[in-house]
Amino acid sequence: MLPKWLMVSGLLCALAWFNPASAQTIQVNRENRTIAINTTDEATDTADIAAVTVGFEVYGPDYQSAYTDGGNLSQAIIDALHKTGVEDKSIESSGQSLERNFQFDHLDTPDQRAKRQFVMRQSWVVSVPPKSAAEVIRVAVAAGANKSGTIDWRLSDRKALQAKAAEAALVKARAVANQMAEGLHVKLGDLIYASNETPHTTLFQTPSALFGSAGMGKGLAPMRIPKLAIRPQTIREEATVYAVFAIE
Repeated sequence: MLPKWLMVSGLLCALAWFNPASAQTIQVNRENRTIAINTTDEATDTADIAAVTVGFEVYGPDYQSAYTDGGNLSQAIIDALHKTGVEDKSIESSGQSLERNFQFDHLDTPDQRAKRQFVMRQSWVVSVPPKSAAEVIRVAVAAGANKSGTIDWRLSDRKALQAKAAEAALVKARAVANQMAEGLHVKLGDLIYASNETPHTTLFQTPSALFGSAGMGKGLAPMRIPKLAIRPQTIREEATVYAVFAIE
């Protein structure tokens, strides 16, 4: 019959440090008996930042007209955001362009095409608490932002959630190691090594509002535009832990 320490050695695998450049192998012998476990678990939290896309698309018969109308619309949108209390540090430009328009509907009349020879587009990302996301969209649309509504949900303290996921995976690893030790009729000892792989972030997706470019919101008073019912998404962090336990 094989010695018990040799039976346990079949459960062992290579040990990788946090830095892949420095590898170490657990020595398998009578003096160093271990159980190695590789487990994955997760942690979730509710997003506490709403990164709202606000933007517009405006057409003109010539380069100057499109630029002038776009410039006026740009200032009106930013002013509307300022009036709601959004500071400049929370507003980031994400894109702007002024170019000739080549996309026409086959049903457009020559007069309609003449008025849409150039197109100007501009957009921003406005980062606010989730409870303010609906108001940002409402006032922006009221000011003429006809390409708005997409939300990128974020978590301000991602590292804390990653640590929570790693902790859950480590607890799971000990539970699995205990079961293995019982099956081998040995007693599980202390944790002697643990490492974790890079976590993977997942968002539980919910539909985001996206207003089209048919002039929605332009010329409307803010009080005539209802506030959307928006709820923050749940963010999931997943961690894989490699743990090595001693056998007493």
